Amino acid sequence: MLPPASGTNSLPAVSDSNLEQILCEAKEMALRKDHENLRQLIIENRPKLLLVSKAKAAKMVRTLIDLYLDMEARTGMEIQLCKDCIEWATTEKRIFLRQNLQARLVELYFNFGQYQDGIDLAAKLLDELKKVDDKSLLVEVFLHESRIYHALNNISKARASLTSARTTVTTIYCPPKLQAQLDLQSGIIHASEEKDFKTAYSYFYEAFEGFDSVSSPHALRALKYMLLCKIIMNQADEVRSIVSGKLALKYNGRDIDALKSVSSAYHEKQLLTYKNHVQQYKDVFEADKIMVHHLKKLYDKLMEQNLCRVVQPYSKVHVNKVAELIELPESDVEKKLSQMILDGALRGTIDQGSGVLELFQMDDKDKTYESILETVLSLEKVMNCLYDKSKKLTYLN
Repeated sequence: MLPPASGTNSLPAVSDSNLEQILCEAKEMALRKDHENLRQLIIENRPKLLLVSKAKAAKMVRTLIDLYLDMEARTGMEIQLCKDCIEWATTEKRIFLRQNLQARLVELYFNFGQYQDGIDLAAKLLDELKKVDDKSLLVEVFLHESRIYHALNNISKARASLTSARTTVTTIYCPPKLQAQLDLQSGIIHASEEKDFKTAYSYFYEAFEGFDSVSSPHALRALKYMLLCKIIMNQADEVRSIVSGKLALKYNGRDIDALKSVSSAYHEKQLLTYKNHVQQYKDVFEADKIMVHHLKKLYDKLMEQNLCRVVQPYSKVHVNKVAELIELPESDVEKKLSQMILDGALRGTIDQGSGVLELFQMDDKDKTYESILETVLSLEKVMNCLYDKSKKLTYLN
């Protein structure tokens, strides 16, 4: 019979009922958002977990950590708590638990904007997981890595990591929450980088259903992205039908009201109203960088449409008059007009001295270059034909 592990002989035996009691206390603290006491509970009960099987201990620690992190309290202690638990798992040689906690730490690095730390840890962890062929954990780490690369605007690597995750997940059972996270990231990449909002909407819908099935708070985020896709595709009627649907009704609130207001303003081409609504619901939008990015793109597009409509009847017009008509500061209007001229959206020039926008008449398209190119291509075909015939004559002689 082996002697008890060092430091554990003074501890009472831990039964399943004891573990259930600890877990119930932790869940109550999580519901109350009592992050400080929950953190103390995790630290104080770690020695007891040395008396249960490694599988039970790993599941227990991971569950407690998940409860703490899912509160999203942003106390600043999340990363340190996770590191302390990793250090404890390493000391006790709980390899599986340590790997699980490191995967969660990669996600924390992403959430707190410590991208380089996240990439470094993910690279080391992926090498280790590939050797032991832990596919479920591989999927998680690939997903977090994709998020980090996307945040760094390294789209090729973000897409590669996501492809690796989706390829790996086909060979294992994927929990609904993890599948929803994969669908959400796929939608984000399709919307942000490929501008394929129809496909992105499909992914966001799948993510919304997946998160909703497990009562995850991320369901609201997926729903907001669904509505954003419909706004971008100028389908305001469908925005109203989605939010009044059976699944979406329970998520109605300030976040959904914000998107409904923005949708209405964008559909009616009301630039100032759109700007006011975005400012009014700033607290809803500013926490989500992806939402901010797309709303800014929508504002730029709407501003271009309004400017084109205003200046279209004129050959010359004062910039301050244009600014007055669309009710925006003259400096913003002048900057946007200059950008449109440089991008080729407008043909004209701005006289800085007099503050006048002069528009040029659109000339008929010159077809000379097309005719020359067609002639050259025809000559190339003739020359190739003559060359083939000369080769045949040479062969016969």
